[in-house]
Amino acid sequence: MNTSNTTTQDDSVKVEQLLAYLTEELKYESDPIALMANISAAIMVYIDRLNWAGFYLVKGEELVLGPFQGLPACSRLQKNKGVCARAWQTAQAVKVDDVHQFPGHVACDSASQSELVIPLRYQGEVYAVLDLDSPETSRFTDLEAGFIQVGEMIEAALYFER
Repeated sequence: MNTSNTTTQDDSVKVEQLLAYLTEELKYESDPIALMANISAAIMVYIDRLNWAGFYLVKGEELVLGPFQGLPACSRLQKNKGVCARAWQTAQAVKVDDVHQFPGHVACDSASQSELVIPLRYQGEVYAVLDLDSPETSRFTDLEAGFIQVGEMIEAALYFER
């Protein structure tokens, strides 16, 4: 992983570098836990101004914490509460500029101000979500399209029997 100059480049360049890294990682690794761990770490290396990046896996009627980077997080999230649950229920990316204005927001880290959650699907069913948190409001305005592409790249690669 080449991380040189990641602090001086604009966000679109960093997303492109992340996509290039993921393209290579997905060629050589098939274990879902290893992939989720490295993807979380790569996101934190390549993308500035995040305080959490990781996965929640669908287990029955809740989301269960998977590999992540950042402070310890909520281990389980209920299907009817929070940004991750909304992405799971709607099977659509959810971008929240100010989490304090989101009804039912689950505050696992009080420093988080904005959030982007990308659902990961296999055969039309959401099996996990990629959750990104930032300590800045409106952090994901310019990154949303790039992270949706990240989600699309890893959907099939991460699918595994639950």
